[in-house]
Amino acid sequence: MGTQLVLLCLALILNLTPSLARTTLNEGYGDDSGCPLGSNIYQYTCPEAEAIIFSWVEQAVSEDSRMAASLLRLHFHDCFVNGCDASVLLDDTQDFVGEKTAAPNLNSLRGFEVIDKIKSELEVVCPQTVSCADILATAARDSVLLSGGPIWEVQMGRKDGMSASKDAANNNIPGPNSTVEVLLAKFENVGLTLKDMVALSGAHTIGKARCRTFSSRLQSNSDSESGNIDFLASLQQLCSGPDGSNTVAHLDLATPATFDNQYFVNLLSGEGLLPSDQALVNGNDQTRHIVETYVENPLAFFEDFKVSMLKMGSLGSPKSNGQIRRDCRTIN
Repeated sequence: MGTQLVLLCLALILNLTPSLARTTLNEGYGDDSGCPLGSNIYQYTCPEAEAIIFSWVEQAVSEDSRMAASLLRLHFHDCFVNGCDASVLLDDTQDFVGEKTAAPNLNSLRGFEVIDKIKSELEVVCPQTVSCADILATAARDSVLLSGGPIWEVQMGRKDGMSASKDAANNNIPGPNSTVEVLLAKFENVGLTLKDMVALSGAHTIGKARCRTFSSRLQSNSDSESGNIDFLASLQQLCSGPDGSNTVAHLDLATPATFDNQYFVNLLSGEGLLPSDQALVNGNDQTRHIVETYVENPLAFFEDFKVSMLKMGSLGSPKSNGQIRRDCRTIN
């Protein structure tokens, strides 16, 4: 990074006068390069930012423990589509169809109203300073922490995207029926590794899924060898009602609202809810070995999860053609 771009980034971080930024832009840096993510980005411009985000997340999770998983999932689904730029929050416009109606998101993603409340308060306290993308990343971290999981320092400074892509959401986001090979291809497509894939799959230690997302598990006979016949029978009973496809089941039946390594314990018992979960044990020796490591060493899972969350959270950064939205649902 050149000296003048460093100065531009400092000007943005410290909210200095715009003359320096204009000078640097005129030198030809502004259109091609963005500022890297970093710590304490809002130390001077919005010191209350993280406290405000945490307060709203804490309230939402206390009212509905499932919201922790929902906010974490929003961040995942955002980052897998053109990087972490809050494109997942955008409503449809005349210029583009947003990502909310993509197959992985429709009638599935939740928590938009929590992000709206956070953004509304931040716009009162420090207008057009904290990006929606940074809110998503921080809310995801806070959701993990409030559920008993690890804490890490969120890298800040993301810009909000100017568009969204329903097609990219349909193509890029890993599906619940994916094989390990398909999962790995989608993770590698965004620059993440097999180890990242297994660690981040551990997010399924909290939250719920609709019966339609794991119906193939109920129709398969191959899982009987895993010693989970009773587990599958209980799922079949749960999903057999009149509106069975929309009934929800815990991703982790043992500790459904606690962020721990129980998800991986469940996989070794053949009690992974989604086909893509159980495939980590039944479909690949490498992923099975990582699962076994996390079962034996919960702290190893926590450490790897933190590292992988930071990697995923940096996808698409630096972004030079973004903005700080006033309303997370629409472009300024």
